[in-house]
Amino acid sequence: MYKLKNVTKQYPGKGRKVVALNDVTVDIPDGQMVAIQGPTGGGKSTLLQMLGALDRPSSGTIELEDSSLGQLGDTKLGAIRGKEIGFVFQNFNLIPTLTAQENVETALVPLGVSAAERKERAEKALASVGLAERGDHRPSELSGGQQQRVAIARAIVKEPAVLLADEPTGNLDEETRDEIMEVLEGLWRDRGLTLVIVTHDSAVARRAQRRLHIKQGKVKDLG
Repeated sequence: MYKLKNVTKQYPGKGRKVVALNDVTVDIPDGQMVAIQGPTGGGKSTLLQMLGALDRPSSGTIELEDSSLGQLGDTKLGAIRGKEIGFVFQNFNLIPTLTAQENVETALVPLGVSAAERKERAEKALASVGLAERGDHRPSELSGGQQQRVAIARAIVKEPAVLLADEPTGNLDEETRDEIMEVLEGLWRDRGLTLVIVTHDSAVARRAQRRLHIKQGKVKDLG
């Protein structure tokens, strides 16, 4: 479970401080699917960075299970990101010179997984997103939807407890958007993931169990 209590995040600006998160208190239970919406600059990406242990709050506390993310050192935060949290981004962030199989395997290299096990787990991850036959294709040989499936496979190959998705359908047409959401929902159900999706798309948000709205750093729970 995530527990955020009185979380504020400030950044230095020209002559003033920019408040990206303003006294946010919210819990996200294990296994819940949550959508986060709000205007551009409202704090969505900052909140996702906090959940992903990519940044620390200026004040307040963020707990993931028994770990206080704001208090841990860089090494321990890196270990949590590497093992417990998977990330999916709008722009896929695949390495163009690597095959789909190799792109997925990259997530396991920092964990010290053997080459043979990396290969086996990557093959299973690609199969779980419907790309069992595309492992030898490079990103340029795949459609946008297929590239996002590879990115999802890379995120889940390390078997995380949490999957964070930042506008995962933002670059896709409506039909492909729905296909990607079906993939994410299937993984969420089958693996018991905590799934948090930042999205501008209300059609995506409506598919979540719970919706949060963030504006000017303030979070409102829409249920």
